[in-house]
Amino acid sequence: MFDDLRDLYQEVIFDHNRNPRNFRVMENPDREVEGFNPLCGDRLTLFLKIQNNAISDASFQGSGCAISTASVSLMTEIVKGKTKNEAEELFQQFHAMTTGKDDQIDLKAIGKLAVLAGVREYPARVKCATLAWHTLDAALKNKEKSISTE
Repeated sequence: MFDDLRDLYQEVIFDHNRNPRNFRVMENPDREVEGFNPLCGDRLTLFLKIQNNAISDASFQGSGCAISTASVSLMTEIVKGKTKNEAEELFQQFHAMTTGKDDQIDLKAIGKLAVLAGVREYPARVKCATLAWHTLDAALKNKEKSISTE
């Protein structure tokens, strides 16, 4: 059973890597932040539109490994329509899930992002999965224009 589940998760990651959602430059974004993982070269620019304290649109451009690309693709899908506070809470849950700091993850709240839970078993890949989320965190706080995982 676990092998079937792992295969399904890998297929979701491969699909989002091959066909990333929201992969485009956004015109007139409210927030634009660059993220870089020097360890493996993942690089992205995250674009957000924020209206009435909620993320009305999210997109990205960049290049990276399959985990990094799948993570940002899934993230841009799930944060649309979320308030800034809800997106920040998702960041905290995702970070705890991928770093192994919390085994009590609300799978209903995290949704499809659960496919990336396995990266906690591969410490070098955690930064690949969390790059997009740290970039989102910086964009939500509107303090930085560029972040690095190092």
